[in-house]
Amino acid sequence: MSVQNRHFIVGYGSLISGISRAKTGETGQVWPVKITGFERHWSIMTTESGMSSVAVIPKKGAHCNGVLIEISEAEIPVFDLREQGYKRAQIDASQVSSYHDDALPNGTVWIYHSDQITPPSTACPITLSYVDVILAGCVEQGERFTEDFLQHTKGWETPLLNDRKTPRYPRVQPELNAAQLNALLEPVANITQKELAITYES
Repeated sequence: MSVQNRHFIVGYGSLISGISRAKTGETGQVWPVKITGFERHWSIMTTESGMSSVAVIPKKGAHCNGVLIEISEAEIPVFDLREQGYKRAQIDASQVSSYHDDALPNGTVWIYHSDQITPPSTACPITLSYVDVILAGCVEQGERFTEDFLQHTKGWETPLLNDRKTPRYPRVQPELNAAQLNALLEPVANITQKELAITYES
């Protein structure tokens, strides 16, 4: 396959999770990356879901982390559908760099971004059913990657809801080890320990 025919999308939220990606379409190899020129926030992307999502906005000097996902051109429309409310834009390959100093592949790199941020509210809070999926994907990439996600995501002080008993996120993964994820979330979660302790089984 020529360089011109290779396509990649940058996942910085639920697309970090391999299980979550597979619920939308077929993807290829994945590389953990640092992303420059974008700042990640919690934001209301649509009020229909009753929850907030993570979104990146272009910002000079900003950075966050994610995964570079190889994808066939034919699969792009199904990911566009998943990422409704975001804009898909091509970015320069120099804006992504490897976590492990290995060479990244060449090709067309896409990112789904927003132009503005609408902070989460009590009507559309950050929901644990969504956060859990992201963090589980981060854990797959290692401790430093997970810490970077938590540190380089703005908006943790906004409303957060433990919705594990009645999940709002459509691609929820109730089989996840909520107790393990709670330990990661405790330093940033804007809820009490009692609220955080509620799991999918409890």
